Amino acid sequence: MAAERDGAWDRWSDFELAFEARRLGRMDPPEVLMAPRALPNMTFYPHQIATAETVIRKMRGRAILADEVGLGKTIEAGLILKEYMIRGLVKKALLLVPASLALQWQRELWQKFLIPAAIVKKAPMWEAHDVVIASLDLAKREPHRSILLRQAFDFLLVDEAHKLKNPRTANHRFVRELTKKFCLLLTATPVQNDIRELYTLVSLLLPGHLGTEDEFRRHFVAGRREVKNAPALRGVLREVMIRNRRKDADIALPDRHVVTVPVRLTKEERRFYDAVSQFIVREYARRGMPPQFALLTLKRELVSSRDAVYKSLIRLYERLPKDAPLAAELAELARLGREIRTHSKAKTLVELLGNLDGKAVVFTEFHGTLFFLQKTLAEAGIPAVLYRGGYGQNKKDWMRELFEKKARVLLATDAGGEGLNLQFAHHLINYDLPWNPLKLEQRIGRIHRIGQTRDVFIYHFITEGTIEEAILKLLYEKLALFENAVGTLENVLERLPKGFSVERHIAEIFLRARSEKDALLRLENVVAALKKLEAEEARRAALAEAALPEEAIDANAAPPDRASFAE
Repeated sequence: MAAERDGAWDRWSDFELAFEARRLGRMDPPEVLMAPRALPNMTFYPHQIATAETVIRKMRGRAILADEVGLGKTIEAGLILKEYMIRGLVKKALLLVPASLALQWQRELWQKFLIPAAIVKKAPMWEAHDVVIASLDLAKREPHRSILLRQAFDFLLVDEAHKLKNPRTANHRFVRELTKKFCLLLTATPVQNDIRELYTLVSLLLPGHLGTEDEFRRHFVAGRREVKNAPALRGVLREVMIRNRRKDADIALPDRHVVTVPVRLTKEERRFYDAVSQFIVREYARRGMPPQFALLTLKRELVSSRDAVYKSLIRLYERLPKDAPLAAELAELARLGREIRTHSKAKTLVELLGNLDGKAVVFTEFHGTLFFLQKTLAEAGIPAVLYRGGYGQNKKDWMRELFEKKARVLLATDAGGEGLNLQFAHHLINYDLPWNPLKLEQRIGRIHRIGQTRDVFIYHFITEGTIEEAILKLLYEKLALFENAVGTLENVLERLPKGFSVERHIAEIFLRARSEKDALLRLENVVAALKKLEAEEARRAALAEAALPEEAIDANAAPPDRASFAE
């Protein structure tokens, strides 16, 4: 028995998985995909068709889809699932995706592949539906875990599968123990810190494919971030992993043009801005009422709109006893807000929209600003629809349709815009800049994505002489965030400590700083730290390039020879 434990399969469950994978490998592969013909309204890119054919015909439904960000891993996975369902090979499917993307997956499966799927959030309704979507964090907890481990799934998909890289985590153990016939692992970063992460991911799909862990280390690992025998490693990975790159996929997104739109405050607006700023700094230093979180929100609302911060001031005022010293100060700030007659930012927006051709998406972080802009645009005779997080999916779909067919402008919050695809618009206006750079990229991605046929124009409204101007110049321009490849920023921010909030950290810098000069110096330190992480991400990417399959996918080519571990 000792010899068996030292071999490729040191667990009985691993042997069973490997045996099943090899059994499936003897099935006759389909010669031509049926799903594209069943989906006449969908247009697939050649690399997406080739990926689906390769996974089904050669990898027998067990694969790591490791395309670079923006090439459509979701489309490839949906196409594979649809093909298996048409052929009667998949009935019961489980998709484990980030909670924030569950709705997007559900919508994409139905709208693009006519696959109805249910999202499980709390109640364990796993057996009531054939195709189920849930977060891994939910599925691995009881009572869900026990229910799922008792079931046999025809198809399992794990999005952001790099989170399974540690074999000692509950995430990894749970996915390994699930009974599954076909399995797709999706990740744009199959290697993050250590080349051995590849062994962990591949072993989830095909235990023994890379030999034992000792054999893998001996043949392929020169160090944590250094590969040896790279051609041989690419050879065995080509049997289980597909990595399409932008340079090979022949997908050229239209150019993006970034325009900074300066806004100068009126005398009344400047008085209000300065008064509220001083109030926030004083109260933060005193750490009395209102609570810290409210102060952070006020600071961000202040550069968005008078209405956003005004409503917050009123809410704070209403929570205090009328004789509280702070109540009188809040009342005075509210009075200064009411004195504002001209809203410079809103006026600039109306003027800009009047000069644009086609449809525009306007993003803001705050509901107060959203409703204010709806009223302002209506008064200017510009038809606009709202799209925010509080809407149900049916209303969101209706708003999107109204925008596409009738309205010129869509006003959206970041929460509402998650998963929103608006390639028919090519103007995007950031009415206020998010203090988390990733949110900005996600906004831009609503219109600058596969399917966009025109150049995209992005307008950043920047209020002169405010914190907004400082953040643009330091955080965005110094990090060259507008030029970075899509996905690079996301990988960098993933390396921040768990629970770390970029926007909260920036807000605290400006609250704690003794002066604006001090605040800018501290923000410089944040930029330096992010640039250091960016350099680490570049090294990680180089490691991945050295190890991962580099050839473009050819579904009709002969399968690569299995590398020998006896060399």
